[in-house]
Amino acid sequence: MTSVVAAFRRRVADAPDTVAVCAGDDRLTYAGLDRWAREVTRRLVDGDGFSTAPGDRIAVCLDRSPELIAALLGILGAGAAFVPIGPTDPAQRVAEVFEDAGVRAVLCEPDDAERFAPYGVPVLHVPARPAPDAAAPPETYTVRPDDLAYLMYTSGSTGRPKAVMVEHRNITNLVTEPNYVDLGPDDRVLQLAPVAFDAATFEIWGALLNGARLVLAPGQQVPAEELGALLHGEGITVLWLTAALFHRQIDVDVKAFAGLRAVLAGGDVLSVPHIDELRSAVPGCVIVNGYGPTETTTFAVCHRIGAHEDLGQSVPIGTPLQNVDVRIVGDAGRPVPDGEAGELWIGGAGVSRGYWRRPDLTAKAFVTAPWDSSAGRFYRSGDLARRRPDGVIEFLGRNDDQFKLRGFRIEPGELESTLAGHPQVRSAAVGVRESHLADRRLVAWVVPDGDGLDRRALRSYLRERVPEHMIPAAFVALAELPITGNGKTDRKALPTPDWTSRSIYV
Repeated sequence: MTSVVAAFRRRVADAPDTVAVCAGDDRLTYAGLDRWAREVTRRLVDGDGFSTAPGDRIAVCLDRSPELIAALLGILGAGAAFVPIGPTDPAQRVAEVFEDAGVRAVLCEPDDAERFAPYGVPVLHVPARPAPDAAAPPETYTVRPDDLAYLMYTSGSTGRPKAVMVEHRNITNLVTEPNYVDLGPDDRVLQLAPVAFDAATFEIWGALLNGARLVLAPGQQVPAEELGALLHGEGITVLWLTAALFHRQIDVDVKAFAGLRAVLAGGDVLSVPHIDELRSAVPGCVIVNGYGPTETTTFAVCHRIGAHEDLGQSVPIGTPLQNVDVRIVGDAGRPVPDGEAGELWIGGAGVSRGYWRRPDLTAKAFVTAPWDSSAGRFYRSGDLARRRPDGVIEFLGRNDDQFKLRGFRIEPGELESTLAGHPQVRSAAVGVRESHLADRRLVAWVVPDGDGLDRRALRSYLRERVPEHMIPAAFVALAELPITGNGKTDRKALPTPDWTSRSIYV
C-alpha cells in the first residue's frame, strides 16, 4: 500500500490537465489541485510564526468547496492528520475535540476566525489558489503509508467522544482497485456527505485516487426534490447515500437515479421494497449495499445486488473488500460454521490504528485472533451476522441495540426488516417507550406504502413470522422517518405515541 499523497500525485502525473474537482462552474485540474495543496503544505510547514510537524493534528472547518479539498491534501502532504469539525458543532463539543486531539492549529473560513479564537491555537485560512503557471513548492516530507491521515470522532457510550485513528494505507486500500464498485477516469462522483462523516472518505478519495472527477454538491444538504436535477446536470455516475436518504430519494423521485452507473447505500438496513422499486424504475443502475464501521475505514463488506436477485425479506451485506478478512465469531471466541450467528470480526488492511488516547477501549475492540495469532488484528464490530454457504454475509443486528422487554431479548433490526417485508410498509423503525401507565411497551413507527395502514393485517403478518413478544403494542404511521445530519434514522426524534388514541392499536 502507498500513501494518499503518493497515490494522488501518480494521478497528477498521468493526467495533469484533467478536471479533478468541480463546484458549479468552478473547475480545478489535477495539476491545479496539486499546486494548491502543496501551497497549503508550505504555509503549514513554513508559516509566519507557526510550523507544523509530521504527526500533528490540524482541525478543519470548511464548507464543501475546492478550498476544503486542497486543505485536506495540503495537511496530508505535511505529514499531519486532519480533524474534521462540523460548521454547526456546538462550542462545548469543539472544545472537547480540540483538547482531546491536541489540535495544533485550525484551518477555517475567514468568517469563522472569531469562532475559533478562544481555543488558544493558531487560526489559519487556506491560501489563495495559485496561478496556473505558478511553480509548485517542492515536497517537504515523504508521507508513509502508516502515517496518521485523520481522526474521526464518534459518539462514545460514556458521553465522551472518541476518535478513530485512520492511516493512509487504510484509505488507499478502500479505493485502490475496489472489488465492490468500478471507478475510473470517466466517472464523476458526487461529494455529498459532511467531511466529518466517514462516507466522505469514499467520495473524495474514491474519485481523486482513481482519476475521476469529484463534483461538490452545493450547500449543506440537497433536498430529495432537487437531487435528480443535480445528478443529471453534472453527469454523476457514482453516488453514495445513507440508507435513510436512499429510501427517501426513492420515495420522492426514483427517476433521480437514471443515468447513474452505480449507487452505494448503507449505514443502516436497506429496505427490500425500495430496492425492488429502484431496480424496476432504473434497471441499468448497479445497487451496492455498503457496510462498515468507522473503525474499519468506511466499508468492510459490500454486496452488489443482482438485477434479478431474490432478496427475500432482507438485503445481505455481502462479501469482504479486497485485502479484508471477516470472521463470524461465537461466544467461545472461535469462528462458527456457516449458517450460525455470531459477532462480526473484521481484519485486514482496512482496520484502523485504534482509538486516539484510549488504550482501554482500543484493547477491548481491537484484538488479536485467539484462534490463531498469525491471523492478525481484528476489530470486534459488535454486530451480529451469519455467513451463508455461498460466502455471502447477512446482517442480523447489533449486540448493543438489543433491549429486554418483559424478560425477552429483542433485536430491533430483525423486527424492522420483517416489517419492511410487508407490502403496506415502505420503511420502519422500532423501539421501546414508556406508556401513560408507566409500563414499557414496544412501538413500531411505520411509513406506509400507500394511503392507509391496516394495523390488524400487520399484526397478523408479524404473528406468522416472529414470536409474540416481538409484536408491537402500537403502530405509529409517519410520512417519513426522521433523519439525523449524518443521514441516519434519528431514533431520538421518533414521536412518543398518543397512548390514549385508539388509532395506534387498530
